[in-house]
Amino acid sequence: MADRSTNKLGRRAFLAGSAAALASPALAQDVNGAGTTEIERELNSAVRRNISSFRTLDWQPYFSNLSGGAILVDLSSRALHYWQETGTYHLYPCSVPLTEDLTRRGRTSVTLKDPSPDWRPTPSMKKRNPEWPDYVGPGPDNPLGTRSMHLSWQYYRIHGTHDTRKIGRRSSNGCIGLYNEHVEELYEMVQVGAQVLLI
Repeated sequence: MADRSTNKLGRRAFLAGSAAALASPALAQDVNGAGTTEIERELNSAVRRNISSFRTLDWQPYFSNLSGGAILVDLSSRALHYWQETGTYHLYPCSVPLTEDLTRRGRTSVTLKDPSPDWRPTPSMKKRNPEWPDYVGPGPDNPLGTRSMHLSWQYYRIHGTHDTRKIGRRSSNGCIGLYNEHVEELYEMVQVGAQVLLI
């Protein structure tokens, strides 16, 4: 009798443990597959697709130097990579433009750092969305979040957002959006003149 209850408990513990493993975040999984069980290997093949966009990159294929720091935005993987002049590397999930016609690729640079951004819709945004306000001052309702870095392209910025649902998605009108805590961290490191490449 004792053996049966122990056996039931063992089965329950195994099922609970399996459910916990399935529910655990993708980043907690061992994506290398070394020393994993068959179930973990199956999970990892699915997990790879989910986190492949957040693989680390080297700066050399994209920049000739790190003078002033370098930002690479990978629009397809929705990730922003930043290398400080020292080579220290940072990786952030981001939001990217909704459609290809709103997307701009190529080389630009940071021209202005705004510690308390206000927002005005561009003429094309206002045309598409006439109900939008003409102006939103700094604060909790500001679409640019808590920090903004202007690029040399008119109307394009790297900025924060209070709408965290947008991160990791095609959701912007052309800008690159970050979680507010990430844009605040990046803002402190980035210098005006930093190289920026959108691919």
